[in-house]
Order: sequence, then structure tokens, then C-alpha cells
Amino acid sequence: MNEILNKIKSARIIPVITIHDSADAVPLCRALSQGGLAAAEITFRTDAAEESLRRVAAELPDVLLGAGTVLSVETVQKAVSAGAGFIVSPGFNPAVVSYCTQNNILVIPGVCTPSEVEMGLSHGLNTLKFFPAEAAGGVRMLKALSAPYGGVSFMPTGGITPANIAEYLALKSVIACGGSWMAGEELIRDKNWAEITRIARQATGL
Repeated sequence: MNEILNKIKSARIIPVITIHDSADAVPLCRALSQGGLAAAEITFRTDAAEESLRRVAAELPDVLLGAGTVLSVETVQKAVSAGAGFIVSPGFNPAVVSYCTQNNILVIPGVCTPSEVEMGLSHGLNTLKFFPAEAAGGVRMLKALSAPYGGVSFMPTGGITPANIAEYLALKSVIACGGSWMAGEELIRDKNWAEITRIARQATGL
């Protein structure tokens, strides 16, 4: 788990992508990687997620691969079996968190209140997703939330854009940010891999 967490820290930006056709998964992740973003959190918001994970894991082993929008233990099992190296959930689901910690699977559950941070700590977690970041108060809220919990790191996600990501990454408590702007659904639908690579390259310079 520590090795994967270190890769997330090194990546700094984790593209959060929603794929409707698993045939797009490999060229999409290749385009992101060519732009300097060799990471992907593939969300379980579509039926193509599991097969997308499987294809990327098989063909692009150097891509840091996670599963997002994980709402159940069953989905954790599917994601890990398909090749996901870490699990991300929008909220704090005790069943999902407990299963992951008991099976040595890196899990980053979503939190946006002190009580939820303490739930994470009570489960032995010190890296949490701050979600929905902008809607929950943005950088100011995250600064306030981080103050009492010096040993906790956060991965803000939700409303992260090129205009605000630098503010988040400047916080000592932030290990990486999740963002979806570099691989929007329209670009994926149009198979505009060159533009995705260009935006990814631009993002790495932020």
C-alpha cells in the first residue's frame, strides 16, 4: 500500500475518468500518459468500468490505476480483480473501508467533516479524499479541516480545475488532487486523444 501511496504523491494529479466504451480505455490512458499523467481513477459510474480497468492493467502496466465511485464491497472485489491498485469512494462507507483494510487494499474514502476524518482515523487511515472539494468550502475549508489533524493527508476532488488546483497543491496536507477536466466525456466520445494529451501536458505544468 505504501508503494501505491507514494506513486499517488509523486503523480500529484490523478485524472478521474468515466468511460462508456471499454475500447476507449487504453487509448485514453495512453494519451494521458503521453501528456505526463500516468495515472487514472476509472469511475464505476458505467458498466464499462470493470472491463476498462482490465484492459488498461493488461496493456499499460506502468499506469497507476485506481477505481473510483466504489460504493460496495462487491465493487471493490470486481475492481481489484480487474487490476485496480487502489480504491476511492465518494463517502465513508464502513463496510468498504473495513474490507479494504482487512485485505491490505489501499482505500481513500471521501470526507468533508471533522467527524468523518475521525472515522477514518478510527479505521487506521491517514489519507482521505476531500469531497466534494469546491462545494464543501474549497481551500479555506480544507485548511480549517487540516488544522486539528496534522497527521492526515487529503486528496481533494470535485470542482478542481486549472484555475484552482495550484492553491490546493500548495497546502501541506494535500498529497494529490483528483480532476476530470483533462479527459472530459466529449473528448473521449470524439476520441480526441491528441487534445487529451495536450491538456494533460498543460496540467503537468500547473
